[in-house]
Amino acid sequence: MHAESAEVVIIGGGIIGMAIAYYTAKLGMDVLVVERGEIAGGTSSKCDGNILAIDKDPGFDSQMSLKSQQLVAELVRELDEEFEYRAPGSILVCETEEEMLAAERWVSRQKQAGLPFRMLDQKDLRDEWPYMAEDLLGGLECATDSTVNPVLLTYSLAATARRHGARFRTHTAVTAVLLDEKRRIRGVETAAGTIKAKIVINAAGVWSKPIGQMVGIDIPIEPRKGHILVAARSANIGKRKVMEFGYLISKFGGKRQVDPKFEAYGIALVFEPTASQNFLIGSSRQFAGMDTRVDQEVIRLIAQRAIRFFPVIEHIPMLRTYAGLRPWTADHLPIVSPIDEIPGFYVAAGHEGDGISLAAVTGKVISEMLSGAATCIPVEPLRYDRFRRGGVHQEVVL
Repeated sequence: MHAESAEVVIIGGGIIGMAIAYYTAKLGMDVLVVERGEIAGGTSSKCDGNILAIDKDPGFDSQMSLKSQQLVAELVRELDEEFEYRAPGSILVCETEEEMLAAERWVSRQKQAGLPFRMLDQKDLRDEWPYMAEDLLGGLECATDSTVNPVLLTYSLAATARRHGARFRTHTAVTAVLLDEKRRIRGVETAAGTIKAKIVINAAGVWSKPIGQMVGIDIPIEPRKGHILVAARSANIGKRKVMEFGYLISKFGGKRQVDPKFEAYGIALVFEPTASQNFLIGSSRQFAGMDTRVDQEVIRLIAQRAIRFFPVIEHIPMLRTYAGLRPWTADHLPIVSPIDEIPGFYVAAGHEGDGISLAAVTGKVISEMLSGAATCIPVEPLRYDRFRRGGVHQEVVL
């Protein structure tokens, strides 16, 4: 079998891999994506579809999300297929006075960073959300937040990348990353043969770590499991995404004033209406290795939490449930970086629950790194070696 060749090999056919394929192929690079299963078959099809700044640490993190939101709005015009893009904004709701005070601090920090945030009072909630529990005190809004169908966006990036010349090998597992005698990239070995390339991008999400191990690199990404419920079509409970303020606390590892059973699984309300008038309900966060089985206890607790905020949900049938694995890093920022020890090897992974939010900016940044252009956001905070240099910011102040 003769060896194939490409300028750039991307390992992983999820939304991150396809965003990179789109932006690099658009620059005229010869791109080949290798995916062990189906396009969007992993985490990208087991999540919700938000492009959020509301839940990002003010400063670099939220600015990166804002840039990604702008890029996704451009993709609506650039991509060949529709992907259910809407930009209604999103809100966080508060249960306690303590959360309201924390929300005010969060809004003030986000506004200082130049983001379109504002506080909401009880009347604002009642006016927009007649089905919401009446004792909720208020919350906050980010006006630019948008939503997409994550599977359709992945497919659309793939289809448009293909039009720009990108090639795809699905159901093809990478078995080795090949180096020359100077430890520079020279290609990948797959179940179907060798592919020669001078650039390999590891965009394998929760499988990034084993890909790194193939060349002796430890990529500090772990799988973090999350469950989602899908509700039947019903009366319009709300037109945009709602999260409880506790979601932020749960995301960043803080302590919440809730029943310990919710805390044990990192459960916090996430409510997201879809374009088809179903809605998605989450969320949970737990470390359970690579186990993607649905845990009925977690589903029951997510439903209980949702009913606390929207009592009407008790009477709406659930269609199905699913669980996915999110690629987690210790500082909640992805790794989008060259690996200096192995010239030609890049990592674009570790987005945890922000892969849909940050796919566009990640794809653009990798294409800029490869073409030598100035990057559209600063990339220092996303470097792989930050974990060795002790440059990891763990604490997010709420």
